[in-house]
Amino acid sequence: MDQQYLVNESGKRVDAFLADQEKATTRSRLQALIDSGHVTVNGSSVKPSYKVKSGDIVQIVMPEPSPVDILPQDIPIAFIYQDEHIAVVDKPHGLPVHPGPGHPDGTLVNALLAHCPDIAGVGGEIRPGIVHRLDKDTSGLIMVAKTHDAHQSLAAQISSRNVDKGYLALCKGLLDSDEGIIDAPIGRDPYNRKRMAVVENGRHAKTIYTVLDRLEGYTYLGIKLETGRTHQIRVHMAYLNHPLVGDTVYGRSSNIVSRHFLHAHYLAFRHPVTGEPIEFQSTLPKDLSDALESITLK
Repeated sequence: MDQQYLVNESGKRVDAFLADQEKATTRSRLQALIDSGHVTVNGSSVKPSYKVKSGDIVQIVMPEPSPVDILPQDIPIAFIYQDEHIAVVDKPHGLPVHPGPGHPDGTLVNALLAHCPDIAGVGGEIRPGIVHRLDKDTSGLIMVAKTHDAHQSLAAQISSRNVDKGYLALCKGLLDSDEGIIDAPIGRDPYNRKRMAVVENGRHAKTIYTVLDRLEGYTYLGIKLETGRTHQIRVHMAYLNHPLVGDTVYGRSSNIVSRHFLHAHYLAFRHPVTGEPIEFQSTLPKDLSDALESITLK
């Protein structure tokens, strides 16, 4: 979607000015748009260092989505909802969201390109259609943008924390409080760069939990996120010394489930075109419901 802005105050670099207006777009992405001539001031191309003046008209002309080299693969996926603008998928565990080190294909993106070929290039070449992620072994709901405009809208809703995400989790041990807030910054683990950890200079991270049930040596939780940091729930629960069951990165393996017990069961946001609030729910997959049942039957 093309955008036009009127400058009211002189002195800012044009990339900084646009960063204030386009909060869902990264500074590097804006600089790339400026460098490629997709940003004009009063009809003329400028450099990122250009200082805007009061009365300037800054316009962004978004390029057409570029094709991607990622191959479509006919991987079965469950669509909870789909229209011409968005889709909501119930991702199974074990399926990476997008290609990366160790999994160049066989991902949700490969599947989406087979089922929804028009998403190629939407929001980027490596992660077309993707506006948020789930870990490979986390199952549950994930929303997909099928157009550039939808991608911008959904990304903006996430950035402004207007997307509600709910999770179901099982942790080791018994939590004392029926509900709680974990407000602790998350960054790279200084002792293991492949892990995240609660660190003093990390990014703000806030997790809200409610105890749904206390079982024999376990606590079943409903969790909501106010931020979306990498591995946030897993890191925060380990920080409380109650790691998720089956989490081999932040806890240990389990004999009741073969992956970490975490399912994204609830998703609510506004439709990017109609503006109507919409919500979706997903039930626990069989491996997790079987794990719960195995505890209750002890």
